Amino acid sequence: MNINNPTADQDTHFFGDVCKNFDHAAQFTKHDAGLLDQIKSCNSVYRFRFPIRKGNGFEVIDAWRVEHSHHQSPTKGGIRYSEMVNEDEVMALAALMTYKCAIVNVPFGGAKGGIKINPKNYTVGELENITRRYTVELIKKNFIGPSIDVPAPDYGSGEREMSWIADTYATMNPGQLDALGAVTGKPISLHGIAGRREATGRGVAIAIRECVSVAEDMQKLGLTTGLSGKKVIVQGLGNVGYYSAKFLSEFGALIVGLCEFEGAIYNEDGLDVEAVFQHRKATGSILGYAGAKKEFKNTMDGLEQPCDILVPAALENQITIQNIGSIKAKIIAEGANGPTSPEAEAAFYKAGGMIIPDMYANAGGVTVSYFEWLKNLSHVAFGRINRRFEENSNLNLVNMVEGITGVALTPLQRSTIIKGASELELVNSGLEDTMIRSYHEIREIYKNNPKVETLRNAAMVGAINKIAVSYQNLGVWP
Repeated sequence: MNINNPTADQDTHFFGDVCKNFDHAAQFTKHDAGLLDQIKSCNSVYRFRFPIRKGNGFEVIDAWRVEHSHHQSPTKGGIRYSEMVNEDEVMALAALMTYKCAIVNVPFGGAKGGIKINPKNYTVGELENITRRYTVELIKKNFIGPSIDVPAPDYGSGEREMSWIADTYATMNPGQLDALGAVTGKPISLHGIAGRREATGRGVAIAIRECVSVAEDMQKLGLTTGLSGKKVIVQGLGNVGYYSAKFLSEFGALIVGLCEFEGAIYNEDGLDVEAVFQHRKATGSILGYAGAKKEFKNTMDGLEQPCDILVPAALENQITIQNIGSIKAKIIAEGANGPTSPEAEAAFYKAGGMIIPDMYANAGGVTVSYFEWLKNLSHVAFGRINRRFEENSNLNLVNMVEGITGVALTPLQRSTIIKGASELELVNSGLEDTMIRSYHEIREIYKNNPKVETLRNAAMVGAINKIAVSYQNLGVWP
């Protein structure tokens, strides 16, 4: 079987779409055809099956792990728990991880995993058995390790599953000092990192804020500069969607629409994101929320309501050529992986819109996962060693300024200035710097090459160039 052509009975559009984007961007680079083929192809595809006990019988579980590129080590990518998972999807997501890491200058190759189950159909004990067995299968084939391949949460998985993976890996590798670096997205109590849970959503919000801060680009779209007052619709109230909406609201945007699988709600005067979240937690649905002026049983109708910015933060292929003509937003910011089809993207740009691509917009998660991995390898929390030194240095500076000026600061002012940075503040600072720098790298490529029609193409051109340099420096052995 050709590992880059999944079996015929699977839906094969997603990896094909990623490859189309790659091929289009590759036209604007000057690399050898063989090198481009190496970058594009998935290096390793591991498909396996294993049994679990279910009731009084057995059930066979289908699972995958794909390592797309080894131009950097380790490879990195989440594990998706979904009955919709197939080999093509895992390959596509692994490829996107490669490009995503290159775009935000995180030194990982791309990888992805998938377990074909609906987690809601299993008890906690059964999910633990599935997760641990999946981890053992990866260990047997050398598809996991702090210097080999580092999984993380994805759709359907979270801190709990990452804890099981960490414990399984450590148990199977007794005495390995860096064992907890074999997986990220762990809870703080198991050497995770502050800010990881909200990192992807925060990254999406920062990406949008940076995009709308460029006056030249906003003028072309007919929008004012800045997030203040911008009307936003968010699809998905999971981890990414919820935090995207939360931070966009904190940055000054107006969340006018929220969409989930059970339907959508809309209020042009704004929705209280936290109140909607709590309403859904209590009732199981966003429908029936008292602060909504409109609600729709068909969630896709929610995407088509008036707004400035649309944030699809659920699953892939949500915006297609069938519904793009009804989208009223001027900017689509892809919180999810692959939510916009290539045909829809072309039509949207032709109509004068702009898309902030997933490869960049949702890279906050892997950026903070990188920080967690570094923390696990160094075996010390960020800020622990230098925080008191910073506070004492700041205190000496404040005392000197007060002595020279004769003006005494209030206790609140003193504590604000003197305080050293916490791990969360350092993580958020690193994430913000990464997202801001990366956006302007992409925009420069887009702005300086008239043939590069979209920000996605620009991001891909930048990624290809960085990966190509890595492969060229590595050489080929033997």
